[in-house]
Amino acid sequence: MGKHSTHLVWDWNGTLLDDIKAVIGATNAAFAEIGLEPITLERYRELYCVPIPRFYERLMGRLPSDAEWEVMDEAFHRHYSEHRIGCGLTEGVEELLREWQLAGRSQSLLSMYGHEQLVPVVRGYGIESHFIRVDGRTGPSGGGKALHMERHLRALDGAVQPGRTVVVGDAVDDAVAAAHVGALAVLYTGGSHSRSSLEAVGVPVVDTLAEAVEEALRLVA
Repeated sequence: MGKHSTHLVWDWNGTLLDDIKAVIGATNAAFAEIGLEPITLERYRELYCVPIPRFYERLMGRLPSDAEWEVMDEAFHRHYSEHRIGCGLTEGVEELLREWQLAGRSQSLLSMYGHEQLVPVVRGYGIESHFIRVDGRTGPSGGGKALHMERHLRALDGAVQPGRTVVVGDAVDDAVAAAHVGALAVLYTGGSHSRSSLEAVGVPVVDTLAEAVEEALRLVA
């Protein structure tokens, strides 16, 4: 696993973990608590963005107050914890991670899911050993991934080169975070965004994680 080979930074929610239905269920349960109408998957994918309060602004026509945001954020995470239990890994994940590792390449995981919650969840799916590092969000929720990506690569202590690193995620924010550290990105359509919103970013967009791996190798060829 040398720093001259391609390194992958995987996203978790909506990428390795097939949890978009759980996200929609938790979102609608949180909305119900403050009197908002439920949202469809299609509308969610068209409107979703970070920071999350901006997403709620697109739905409500105004930014939520600090008090509303706290209620919505707490309610979402409470309901998500219940919905996530039934979620599985995205099709083919175990084989892709294993083959990447067996080829002598490195990979890590960076998620905006809280770090203390993320690590035992990843361990529970039996895939933790494939990653040289697993990092979740520290600090408040709702923000972007760029600074977390910066810390993530710094913690790898020179083991990888940003220019040979490809971030694989389901959100525009994954591409933003990649660009922030000088890495590349491939975006996957199975999660939080519509294909059209992902394509607007100008990075490769794929419909399967197997295609994402192929694109990553092509990008750093």
